[in-house]
Amino acid sequence: MARIAIDMDNVMADLTAHMIHLYEQKHGVRVTRESLNGHPDGGGFPIEGETLKFIHEEGFFRSLPVMPDSQEVIKSLMDKHEVFIVSAATEFPLSLKEKIDWLGEHFPYISWRNVVLCGSKTIIEADYMIDDHDKNLRYFKGERLLFTAPHNILLNDYKRVNNWQEVAEYFQLTPALVK
Repeated sequence: MARIAIDMDNVMADLTAHMIHLYEQKHGVRVTRESLNGHPDGGGFPIEGETLKFIHEEGFFRSLPVMPDSQEVIKSLMDKHEVFIVSAATEFPLSLKEKIDWLGEHFPYISWRNVVLCGSKTIIEADYMIDDHDKNLRYFKGERLLFTAPHNILLNDYKRVNNWQEVAEYFQLTPALVK
């Protein structure tokens, strides 16, 4: 049984889609996901730095949309492996309770014992880590899977997974999960 550490933002929760939506609501300008490719996390919007303000607002992390297929694939991973949800959440203190509540709503089968909210992921020991940030994967000693997000599109240093169906294929989950 392998131990798998899974990030939340831009892996389980579609932070980018949420920022695009909030930006459009506030400024009336629709930004495409593709136009954000290659920009730093939260960058690439017409008003630089604007979306980074969103993450400090109450309710931001509680209202993130769920990544397609993540619920089913993570549940299947838990049937065969030891899964931990790992989020560098302490940088955003408002996010702590919101992330716990979000997980309870969308992933009720994940026990509180399998949730790690930390500052630095360098303390995490597992066989695999699925994350969208180089800063979290760089020092990880196990197998590193880079989950595609606009800010990491130019990275080539890791095995890349573009979506949860590719995660299911990588871990050879039942064909029913693979479309």
